[in-house]
Amino acid sequence: MLTPRQQLILSVIVDDYVQSAEPVGSRTLSKHEHFHLSAATIRNEMADLEQLGYLDQPHASAGRIPSQKGYRYYVDHLSSEGRLDGETVRALQELFRQRMDEWERVAQQTSTVLSQLTQYTTIVLGPHIHQERIKQIQLIPLGGAKAVAILVTDAGQVASRQVQLSDDIPAEQVAVMVHLLNQRLTGTPLFRFGSLMYKELASEIGNVLEHYEDALLVLDELAKVVNENQRVFVGGTTNILSQPEFRDVDKVKPLLEMLEQPDWVPAVMSLQPKAGVEVRIGMENGLPTLQSCTVISATYTVAGVPVGSVGVIGPTRMHYDRVIRILDYASQVLSHAMTARLAGK
Repeated sequence: MLTPRQQLILSVIVDDYVQSAEPVGSRTLSKHEHFHLSAATIRNEMADLEQLGYLDQPHASAGRIPSQKGYRYYVDHLSSEGRLDGETVRALQELFRQRMDEWERVAQQTSTVLSQLTQYTTIVLGPHIHQERIKQIQLIPLGGAKAVAILVTDAGQVASRQVQLSDDIPAEQVAVMVHLLNQRLTGTPLFRFGSLMYKELASEIGNVLEHYEDALLVLDELAKVVNENQRVFVGGTTNILSQPEFRDVDKVKPLLEMLEQPDWVPAVMSLQPKAGVEVRIGMENGLPTLQSCTVISATYTVAGVPVGSVGVIGPTRMHYDRVIRILDYASQVLSHAMTARLAGK
């Protein structure tokens, strides 16, 4: 654990570097209103912080900048909760007063508004067909114990997945399976599909069907295809170009190419089992292209069930406090609006 003096120095360095994008020197810190220390004392503390891995020195004669470890410590221990300004709160409230049944338009506008509020690139991982309800489940034999499981929603969306059934399952058992699944699942919102099928159906299927493993396999495969059909909306892509870290064309090109093909998003912005904001700094994102970036995301829910995420991607030199507050508030308001829509309010 850092000493209170080291924590203060690290906090001020992060805040100053986020604002200026320039390395912070001991002389600059000695003039800061929070300090009553000599430049030599501050310089020694900065050297210790660098040795501990919380600061980097890009050039021998330059000041220090936060390392990824330093940013992580700042986020975990030093960032302040604070409150959003009234203008930001009003912008988010107005956004989610719209008709929530036009999800694609709402998601696109959400990504645009969040990019304007944060000045970073924003991502909305949408529920897509999660708000629709199951209309019918079909199982079409292909021969050789293979079949295609088909799920049809009340909005006409069709999801399908090939499954391998047991070699000895009789045709009448397949018919009983399909009848039972339709009887129990028709009208169920897709956002409850995964949790419902195991908690409420597993024991019933085991009591009725001899080959209950096949029914669970069908459900599991359909759940996968539902999750794979989430939509990704990206806003403010060019905001990346305004950051000093990404003015090098060769450095920013792979990042821009990745943003154009956002199949990486569900892995990096995975749904969290409970409310809250997740911060992934640099290599914590697990992708080399994002080693100089921070991804901050928040999960939103429908009736308490996680269905999607809102997030921001930018340099590790990010306004962490403000972005965290914006995403936390946006996810809460979005969750409330979508839940109210489902209840018909």
